[in-house]
Amino acid sequence: MMDVDEFELERETSAPIDMLEHYFTAHGWSCERGEDEIVANFQGSWAQYELRAIWREEDNVLQFLALPDIRVATDKRLTVYETIGLINEQLWLGHFELWASSGLVLFRHAALLEGDDGAVLTLQQAETLVEAAIEECERFYPVFQFVLWAGKTPQEAIAAALIETQGEA
Repeated sequence: MMDVDEFELERETSAPIDMLEHYFTAHGWSCERGEDEIVANFQGSWAQYELRAIWREEDNVLQFLALPDIRVATDKRLTVYETIGLINEQLWLGHFELWASSGLVLFRHAALLEGDDGAVLTLQQAETLVEAAIEECERFYPVFQFVLWAGKTPQEAIAAALIETQGEA
């Protein structure tokens, strides 16, 4: 298996979906791709994440989604919407959403890509897209769990989940 450093030397830019496929493969993550879309699975600390990228060539936009396997029952959606609002105030890149039709919580952000020979994605951009999504999902997953399963208010859940710890237990 090729590691990320070897990949970086081999290819620094590529078509967006191609670059993400190489990035996922270099990390050993299973993935499936179509012409304008790729889906990978990643095991995080809290959950199995589905990572999905969709390339919109007509707009030169790469949309990146991370789905942390959180489904919200109808009676909890108002509280989760409030939670998402408070979380999103703290984010610089991307945002959380709750899809009304399915009750799924997801993290989403997009990149506008341009280049002299068509839109390309650099390895650094791919790392930023993927790592930002995973980091935010990992950071805020406990907040959603505290709200959904422990009955905490959004403010209590954020305070409890984002405590800075020293060392490891």
